[in-house]
Amino acid sequence: MSQVSERADHDTHLQELRRGTVVLACLRILSIPGYGYSLLEDLRGRGFETDANTLYPLLRRLEKQGNLTSEWNTDESRPRKFYRTSAAGAQLATALDHEFNTLATAIRALPTGETS
Repeated sequence: MSQVSERADHDTHLQELRRGTVVLACLRILSIPGYGYSLLEDLRGRGFETDANTLYPLLRRLEKQGNLTSEWNTDESRPRKFYRTSAAGAQLATALDHEFNTLATAIRALPTGETS
C-alpha cells in the first residue's frame, strides 16, 4: 500500500472517530451561547477539525431534536443566530460524556498489538 493511500485511510478513520465527538463538544461549548462561525473557530482551536458544511447541518439537527435553542441577534449590522445548549442537551452531554469516558477506559484496556 502506498503512503498516499495509507494516509487517506488514516484520515478517513480519524474523521469517523471525531464525528461523534463533535456532537459532545458542541453541546459542552454551547453551554455559553455562541454563533456558528465562532463555534467553528472554537472547535478548530480545541483540535476538532470541522468544516462549515458539517457543522451547520449538525446545529440544525441538534436544535430540531431539542438539544439546542437559538435566537437571532439583530443588534449588529449583520444578524447572527446564537445557539445555546438546552436542558435536554445538557442531559445528553452528560450521558455522552459518561459513555465517552467508559469507552475510552475500555479502549485503554485493550491490547495494543505492539511487541517489545
